[in-house]
Amino acid sequence: MRRIFYVLVSTLLLCTTVYSQSSSQNTQLEPGLEQPDDSSKNETPMTTGMTFDRLEKIVRTIDQDAEVRGTAMKLTIADVRVTIIADPKNNRMRAFAPIQSLDGVNQQILYRLLQANFDSALDARYAIAQEHILSVFIHPLKELKKDQFIEGLGQVVNLVKTYGTAFTSGGMTFGGGDSRNLHRKLIDELLKKGEQI
Repeated sequence: MRRIFYVLVSTLLLCTTVYSQSSSQNTQLEPGLEQPDDSSKNETPMTTGMTFDRLEKIVRTIDQDAEVRGTAMKLTIADVRVTIIADPKNNRMRAFAPIQSLDGVNQQILYRLLQANFDSALDARYAIAQEHILSVFIHPLKELKKDQFIEGLGQVVNLVKTYGTAFTSGGMTFGGGDSRNLHRKLIDELLKKGEQI
């Protein structure tokens, strides 16, 4: 069992390293928005598909007080602070929320996070970066649909809120896993807000 745990933790840390290295910007967790170069704000590989301006419009529909700096945004959903980093030049988008510091997190919790990533986290995922456990949703920007984005934000928030209990994003549960509870209400509420866009 201990050997399996070390393999799982090593895999999680490797994914985290790749996650950190793939970011073209420094993603601070809480102390304000980083200020990426916004010269590529509206550059996308093609003229169709999701753009930063469209993303910003959706975010402001969800939270009128959202902060936007460069190609980064912060908004609050159900008392959870979510950061969105867009990279139009490289066609990427990342939405994440910090959950807690790694200090004091035991192997049982890390094991449970990997279980949830298989069957109940779905499009959002638990991850580790900068010594924190995060909830994160990552997607190519251009191919991102409005409802996918809104649902992804809802899943990020649900993973934060159900950490330590159900460990679920609120969508369906993938068969064959260990998680069963559903927390769909928040996602449905956000999708309803998005209908007006």
